[in-house]
Amino acid sequence: MGRLDGRVAVVTGAGRGIGAATAKRLAADGAGVAVLDISEEATRETVDSIRAAGGVAIGVGCDVSDAAQVEAAFARVAAELGPPVILVNNAGIIRDNLLFKMSEDDWDRVMNVHLKGSFLCSRAAQRYMVEQRYGKIVNLSSTSALGNRGQANYSAAKAGLQGFTKTLAIELGPFGINVNAVAPGFIVTEMTRQTAQRVGVDFEENQRRAAERIPLRRVGQPEDVANVIAFLVSDDASYVSGQVIYINGGTR
Repeated sequence: MGRLDGRVAVVTGAGRGIGAATAKRLAADGAGVAVLDISEEATRETVDSIRAAGGVAIGVGCDVSDAAQVEAAFARVAAELGPPVILVNNAGIIRDNLLFKMSEDDWDRVMNVHLKGSFLCSRAAQRYMVEQRYGKIVNLSSTSALGNRGQANYSAAKAGLQGFTKTLAIELGPFGINVNAVAPGFIVTEMTRQTAQRVGVDFEENQRRAAERIPLRRVGQPEDVANVIAFLVSDDASYVSGQVIYINGGTR
């Protein structure tokens, strides 16, 4: 038996990267998983992988910054899998640029996906969690919350998610709902590949340089983050709430 048997999880931005790894890990632990991404087509690879391994998953296309789409997505999840009691707010984008070059659209789109998206999904999910008197929410922050050149929008959004996490932990705790955040450092994903391209550095070389600065002397993989999330949404972490866990190989 898996430690998430009988639970229904929603993972946003789960078509690739950290979201895909998390969806697969939660399914392996026994959860029925709703794989959300911008289109249902984008979820197919993750869903197929989960099903091939004997897990239960559905793909749902959803723009997390659109309230109507979020409400419809969660209603579908509840109808097809059951009440969602696990939510991983992973969906994210980057629109990196220095402040004087950053457009309003660059700022708004990043804020809408990361912050508004997490708000809308958490608001939709908590209704089911409150009814069950049980729930787990994990928000994806980042070490960029501490500041990172060329990422004023992304850094602000990720810092905002830490305050959002701590506030929800206070508000939802009385209903048996744990809310935490993880803050990954350098993780090998398409997003970090895009960042390397932005600064004109070969991605493999970028990883090598990063590893030299990390105490564990390696960069992270999506599974490194998924493993911590899997702990936080399990009953093993029943007394952990309002925390931000940095997953960065020991970098200060």
